[in-house]
Amino acid sequence: MPKPSPAPPPPGSARRRIATNVKRYRSEYGLSQEKLAELASFHRTYVSQLERCVTNITIDGLERLAAALDVDIRDLLKP
Repeated sequence: MPKPSPAPPPPGSARRRIATNVKRYRSEYGLSQEKLAELASFHRTYVSQLERCVTNITIDGLERLAAALDVDIRDLLKP
């Protein structure tokens, strides 16, 4: 029997804010998910998983994303 999918995080959660901000900055800079993953040294599917709130991110990973997007880590946590 297939395992049920976990419920998505609520709209105001940190995971949802990070997902929204990563997607927004990535789009503003004209980066594909694959290119952002390359810049942050992630697997190519990881950015997609983050943007869909399928996976969690570590603080170290958040720092790598912020550096790749040339933003402060706090910008990725803003509502």
